[in-house]
Amino acid sequence: MARQASSSPVKKKAAPKATVTQMLTTPGSGGRRAFVSRATKETRIAAAINLDGTGKYDIKTGIGFLDHMLEQLSRHSLIDITLRAEGDLHIDYHHTTEDSGIVLGECLTKALGDRAGIRRYGAAHIPMDETLTEVALDASNRPYLIWKVDFSKPKLGTMDTELFKEWFQAFAQLGGLTLHVWNHYGDNNHHIVESCFKGLARALRVAVEIDPRQTTAVPSTKGVL
Repeated sequence: MARQASSSPVKKKAAPKATVTQMLTTPGSGGRRAFVSRATKETRIAAAINLDGTGKYDIKTGIGFLDHMLEQLSRHSLIDITLRAEGDLHIDYHHTTEDSGIVLGECLTKALGDRAGIRRYGAAHIPMDETLTEVALDASNRPYLIWKVDFSKPKLGTMDTELFKEWFQAFAQLGGLTLHVWNHYGDNNHHIVESCFKGLARALRVAVEIDPRQTTAVPSTKGVL
């Protein structure tokens, strides 16, 4: 006698869950693009950028204020940024903040390539109500940070204000930037840090643009950056 087929439904295997370090993309096509993922025992972060974008962003770090600042960076630099991060936020925000700067800095370096054709230098003064911040940078591949920014309180919401220097330090180091950030004055800590990120964005926008007068030349008498 032939065996009857089972009437029990066949269980389908669940699709594998997406991980933070899987490939991310930015909108559209073309442009100078890069993708970087980084996984440690403390964080898992992936980011994609397009230097020639329109300032579109899709950012989730698990830290609301950091998301807000990175969105400002994208919008005002016109660099498209997609970023996902998972970190040990049960400890504090340090590792996720610093490592997001590392990954975005690596993306910048990768997207710039040999840095031929870029304007190289950029600077901005950003007024924000009672606050004024100056940012100047050289995309020289010689990382250095000067940070002249003081806060009147140790926290902004749940985020330690000292972590903003850590982010800028990581971004400058891995992005190959000589970066000077100087808050001339200000009372509101939110305004102070936001003006720093907006200043970086505007200076970066100029520095990484292709100079139409030297589209293939490296902007250095050395011939290399």
